[in-house]
Amino acid sequence: MPDNNQTVQPVIRAGGGGTRLWPLSREHYPKQFLRLHGGLSLLQSTITRLSGLSGYASLLPPLVICNEVHRFLVQDNLNDIGVPTGAILLEPVGRNTAPALTCAAIYSRDLDPILLILPADPLIDNIDRFNKAVRLGIDLADKGMLVTFGIVPHRAETGYGYIRCGPILSSGAYQLLEFVEKPTIEVAEQYVRSGEYFWNSGIFMMRASVWERAIKQFQPEIHAACEQAVTGGIRDGDFLRLHRDSFVACPTDSIDYAVMEKICSPAMEFSPALITMDAGWSDVGSWSAVWEVTEKSHGANVFKGDVIAEDTESTIVYSENRLVATVGVNNLLVIETADAVLVGNRDRSQDVKKLVTRLQSESREELLNHRQVHRPWGSYISIDKGPNFQVKRLIVKPGKKLSLQLHHRRAEHWVVVKGTATVTVGTETFDLEKDQSTNIPVGTKHRLENKRNEMLEIIEVQSGDYLGEDDIVRFEDDFGRS
Repeated sequence: MPDNNQTVQPVIRAGGGGTRLWPLSREHYPKQFLRLHGGLSLLQSTITRLSGLSGYASLLPPLVICNEVHRFLVQDNLNDIGVPTGAILLEPVGRNTAPALTCAAIYSRDLDPILLILPADPLIDNIDRFNKAVRLGIDLADKGMLVTFGIVPHRAETGYGYIRCGPILSSGAYQLLEFVEKPTIEVAEQYVRSGEYFWNSGIFMMRASVWERAIKQFQPEIHAACEQAVTGGIRDGDFLRLHRDSFVACPTDSIDYAVMEKICSPAMEFSPALITMDAGWSDVGSWSAVWEVTEKSHGANVFKGDVIAEDTESTIVYSENRLVATVGVNNLLVIETADAVLVGNRDRSQDVKKLVTRLQSESREELLNHRQVHRPWGSYISIDKGPNFQVKRLIVKPGKKLSLQLHHRRAEHWVVVKGTATVTVGTETFDLEKDQSTNIPVGTKHRLENKRNEMLEIIEVQSGDYLGEDDIVRFEDDFGRS
């Protein structure tokens, strides 16, 4: 039975961008929501692997910290796997991991649970070994220690930071000596040979009160800003919107720099610990990493989607929308989406970030969204666009409805292609069946609703001199959008 004194609050950091997995990962649909390994997203896998801890401690519903733009994606991910939400803390801007953890600790202080801080997007193959390491972490955190987890390195890796261990505390646990930055390949090889260095996993454990005491001592400005951000936040269903001005004013810092590196000194009153973990961990931070962790077909290839290959080796091909064919190639990455295709040398997959920088400088839409854009009511897919017109396919989930809205500069024409639509145009409300249509003139209030138990699909034709998504005035909205 769980020890009632060992209440564990999972804190999931879901704010990353995963830019090196472009074009599959986008700013508005980042890496943690991708299904790269099985049927679950990386966020869902991070949450479901915690179920093995329920017999060891009292496990609270997860507390998720994310950017406001991703709030409905997080909510849908949790709902889809039937996991109750502790809360979803919404950051108005990114301020790195130390402020995120501080807000979680302040939010949780009444219970003073053991916080288990997890990035949302790594893969972990051996769940038993992961749970064993976390159970050890619970025991150490219950004694007041600040715990981090180091991944046993299987190769010299320059893309990760490292953690150095000191004297042994117990089986699998060591005194924490230092954090080191991403090394050169020569230094990384020395680290691996020494047996004293481990990859920095970004996983931490400590009581909420212990973290508050540490962050107050070493970074009091962060604690003060986060205190105001949480206490001044606005609750909206599952969401807590952190007070914007307070959080924007918060200094930016990581958990490592803000506290963990400082407490490695023996003179400090805090007790840092390192738990080693060899559980098939990968941060899947590049397309080469995706190739490494995915089961290979003949020729050491990884294919997903509609792919035909001849004389192809050590290549990863992802096809989302159309046939991709390769002939006589080796060590490539080919990633096809509806609006962008990436082709490159697999050994240079880290350099995808350079392409993302180019996309940012040119303000390209392909950086932000896929052609299918997710909304809390469902999604829409851009089919075609030209001067003064745009065609979309709207997909509305059962029981959901769009906001009551109007547009100042565009008219719309809706055609039902699947399901039954309940439509409001002006003062009239009526149903449209498949193959029926209606017009919405410029400046007319309108709404679309799906009252049935099947998906509703609409073809929407927009026409006007401006078709931007910001030409919208909302009067009523089920999701609190203005």
